[in-house]
Amino acid sequence: MNIISTELPEVLILEPRVFGDDRGFFMESYNKRAMAEAGITAEFVQDNHSRSARGVLRGLHYQLRRPQGKLVRVVAGRVFDVAVDLRRSSPGFGRWVGFELSEANKRMAWIPPGFGHGFLVLSDSADFLYKTTDYYAPEHERCVLWNDPALGVEWPLAGEPLLSAKDRAGVRLGDAEVYP
Repeated sequence: MNIISTELPEVLILEPRVFGDDRGFFMESYNKRAMAEAGITAEFVQDNHSRSARGVLRGLHYQLRRPQGKLVRVVAGRVFDVAVDLRRSSPGFGRWVGFELSEANKRMAWIPPGFGHGFLVLSDSADFLYKTTDYYAPEHERCVLWNDPALGVEWPLAGEPLLSAKDRAGVRLGDAEVYP
């Protein structure tokens, strides 16, 4: 597995080894030993799968208590994936990193606990899979506004995104409950 560092050192892009021929391909999407060699020793407790249409923007989500680390990937389509450092004590607090995850590039990303996460669908639809290190706890879920000028996330938008009511109600970073 090839490990690619990002501008936020804790957020990693993972390129699995893909074996392909005229029949298709094979890859390991998760291998505990390979993850540990990449520095990811988290125990995963839940797998999630979402499907979204073009222009859907989900995020920027996090759980204040019971924070989740996420191993994310796209199995159909393309997304622009974003992680934001929400750890007030971190030198990277309020900084973001974004990258494309797609069916074609087969990349995965490790979004550790302490980071907000979101994505924008760039293809007609996208199937997004992610493993989490803690269970979903809606009472602890928070959302930072996707277009907060203090963050300045450069979403590759063509028009207005499609948002859930929860995402429209996100708060600005300055008003958000964040990690210590």
